[in-house]
Amino acid sequence: MSQRDYYEVLGVPKNASEAEIKKAYRRLAMKHHPDRNPGDKDSEAKFKEANQANEILTDPQKRAAYDQFGHAGFDPSMGAGGFHTTGAGGFADIFGDVFGDIFGSSRRAGAGVRRGADLRYSLALTLEQAVRGATVKIQVPALDKCETCHGTGAKAGTSPETCSTCGGHGQVRMQQGFFSIQQTCPNCRGAGKVIAQPCSECRGQGRVRHTKTLSVKVPAGVDEGDQIRLAGEGEAGEHNQPPGDLYVEVRVKPHEIFKRDGDDLYCEMPVSFVTAALGGELEIPTLDGRASLKVPAETQTERLFRLRGKGVQNVRSKHVGDLYCRVSVETPVKLTAKQAALLREFDTLTRRGGSRHNPREESWLSKIRTFLSK
Repeated sequence: MSQRDYYEVLGVPKNASEAEIKKAYRRLAMKHHPDRNPGDKDSEAKFKEANQANEILTDPQKRAAYDQFGHAGFDPSMGAGGFHTTGAGGFADIFGDVFGDIFGSSRRAGAGVRRGADLRYSLALTLEQAVRGATVKIQVPALDKCETCHGTGAKAGTSPETCSTCGGHGQVRMQQGFFSIQQTCPNCRGAGKVIAQPCSECRGQGRVRHTKTLSVKVPAGVDEGDQIRLAGEGEAGEHNQPPGDLYVEVRVKPHEIFKRDGDDLYCEMPVSFVTAALGGELEIPTLDGRASLKVPAETQTERLFRLRGKGVQNVRSKHVGDLYCRVSVETPVKLTAKQAALLREFDTLTRRGGSRHNPREESWLSKIRTFLSK
């Protein structure tokens, strides 16, 4: 029975995905497990056969060898008792596959590639730097490759040795009868290699704490919360494993004049009540210099003026936002006696015109009178 085609054993086509293979295996394993079929030799044989098929077909290298050479490519037999670095298990492996699908873990994570940790750095920029782009130098503390041992963790003139406990696999399997539990090798802790003579500089870790200086090229138009990824600038992996990445998160400092909303800029423009009433021309700042803005007569406070193309160019496109100037009519302060007298005279003259000169005030008073009359 052990020589049956493994795809036929699991009941899946040869182009089945790993997920489909695992699903078929779990179904058969639960059906034929010896604990559910005590004394049933046929179920026991089918359970072992499904285990063998699952182990071969869920390992990319073994599956490729099986697809090319069939059963002649290797000996899939499994020993019994003690430590094993290969072979299939029982309920522990079934549940391991289930939880691995949910949480993203892997049963073969022992001696595989383990990248160094990704790092994050908060970069504070001025609005001008964010809008125009800049090259900024930053200092990042991180675990870096040990220069003494070149990341191996071994003393100069020596090298790491293959772990005798797991044979370099990084994992061992404890088995009693049909029950099997796969776990990280206790001798090498999953590395697959051991260091007999550790490096004195890094104490066998292959990494040392170091502060490195990096130049970050900030593209024009970045905004609060944007991230810049520097590949390979994270922490070095253990024992010459690939490094992680560095993610630089942009923070934009408050500006004394402008506020940004996406690609648009906003500013508040105080004007005297004389300019607001009679109109005039104002000089306003932009990030590119100065611009003139004509304020029409009878402009009310909170009116918004738009200057097209004076905002920010989008970092992902060529679209350029606008600059919006909000009018804030300023009430004069610290008046002299003469100025106050002139204003009172002005107020008397305008009130004679009623709603002609103060339409919003008259409208509001009319609503108040109506409300009170009710």
